[in-house]
Amino acid sequence: MASLLMNYSSTFLISILFILFMSMQCESHLSSTFYRKSCPNALDIIRKGIRSAVSRERRMAASLIRLHFHDCFVKGCDASILLDDAPSVISEKNAINNFNSIRGYEVIDTVKSQLEKICPGVVSCADVVSVAARDASVAVGGPTWKVRLGRRDSSSATLTIPEVESNLPSFRDSLDSLISLFKRKGLSARDMVALSGSHTIGQASCVTFRDRIYNNQSDIDVGFAKTRRRRCPIDGGDGNLAPLDLVTPNSFDNNYFKILKQKKGLLESDQILFSGGSTDDIVDKYSMNPSRFKSDFAAAMVRMGNISPLTGSQGQIRRVCSVVN
Repeated sequence: MASLLMNYSSTFLISILFILFMSMQCESHLSSTFYRKSCPNALDIIRKGIRSAVSRERRMAASLIRLHFHDCFVKGCDASILLDDAPSVISEKNAINNFNSIRGYEVIDTVKSQLEKICPGVVSCADVVSVAARDASVAVGGPTWKVRLGRRDSSSATLTIPEVESNLPSFRDSLDSLISLFKRKGLSARDMVALSGSHTIGQASCVTFRDRIYNNQSDIDVGFAKTRRRRCPIDGGDGNLAPLDLVTPNSFDNNYFKILKQKKGLLESDQILFSGGSTDDIVDKYSMNPSRFKSDFAAAMVRMGNISPLTGSQGQIRRVCSVVN
């Protein structure tokens, strides 16, 4: 019996070490200089494309950051969110969390087509999405960070729609549910709060916050609720938009955390971050220290960008981001 237990323990330990080794191997293939020789102008092309898109529509910055987030949380950062429906593909675009909500596909397509003209088959769609999120942040006054490159694109998207939705947060999620979801992705509660700070430049549709502003909840400022009702009637107007940060909706700052302390979080999943729970202290610190928030946000984006990347011979480099080669 003792011998069997020792053999079992040894096998278990070897399995764990193998998983850790493979994880480290995947990350070791990612490098901020990955395209230095194969496509030296890649980052300049992406930056110019994103800067142009954000200058045309300031809201696009938030959309591109969210696009990266929703890609990484489902199957890892592999550009699977960009795939359209096909015989071998169940498009993630049709999930409730993404349908008529995730934007920026055309911006990624435009940048990718420009890259294909000078470096055909070299730069992955997954890397374009990752770099676009960083450049979008910078374009609206947010932090920058070194994006580790070398991801490859998924050649299929086999998850069912319910599986896609279970991997993404909902605007009605409890604090414990959010913390648990992020933990499964290797991200801490602090990472979660920092990443939520991107809502400082986002907008939400009426259907996602109607219940919150009409149900006389104790965790919402009365005046704020009344103001939001003007563009979100109790019936109809589901697609009407409202900024998640009423004060500085077009600037990447720490005002999002200040409004949470005033009970003016637009979504339930925003306000739950400051509601007497375990993340109150993090929100409080970020509301007083914008530099700390931006630093933590950048670090969290790097960690998020490392979620299960495809590297080496895995996946493919798609020529067109919406379809497999």
